[in-house]
Amino acid sequence: MDFLQFLSWCCIVFTVGMFSTGLTDLKKMRASQSADNVQFLPFLTTCLNNLGWLYYGVLKRDGTLLLVNTIGASLQILYIIVYFHYAKERRRVFLQTLVMGCVLCVAWVYFSMILPPGETQLSQLGLFCSVFTVSMYLSPLADLLDIVRTRSVERLSFSLTVATFLTSASWTLYGLQLNDYYIMVPNTPGIVTSLIRFFLFWQFGAVNQDKPSYKLIQT
Repeated sequence: MDFLQFLSWCCIVFTVGMFSTGLTDLKKMRASQSADNVQFLPFLTTCLNNLGWLYYGVLKRDGTLLLVNTIGASLQILYIIVYFHYAKERRRVFLQTLVMGCVLCVAWVYFSMILPPGETQLSQLGLFCSVFTVSMYLSPLADLLDIVRTRSVERLSFSLTVATFLTSASWTLYGLQLNDYYIMVPNTPGIVTSLIRFFLFWQFGAVNQDKPSYKLIQT
């Protein structure tokens, strides 16, 4: 097994493992028969991100991207369906899903019908997916500032932090091996934010050692 194939398997195992953490929320919704304590927007944004990278994998003919994002999109769609089943405000959930569907349709028309096939299509799709992925990695920064202010890491999941770090590092190295900056660059912030979380656990973990251990993984 060469290094690229090894990285490919690391990307598959770590990323699918991270996507499957949403099963914790499914168990929570089923146990409480409610979706009140579960965030819906991460399911939508992750699904859109998966579908974008899936299309990029199709154009690039990359089996690793195809497999990972097919599984990821399938899981996110499952989470969305279950959330809708248990949600009290179904109108809000439906409207948010409808907006995502409209964005998806517009993107499909632009990337499939307006742009000419070839390098321009691939590079613009890669740029779109990269920007979207970076925004997802940077979105929790406000929560990190709140953790510094409260000096409490109870809201952080250590296992999810480890999973994010391993996933981001794997994809960064995979993109580096392929000389694909659209894969490499957007995963770098995931490494940085994970290292910040590790520092916060080290800095404030002792403050909370008399309290219950870190929360279960939540998305």
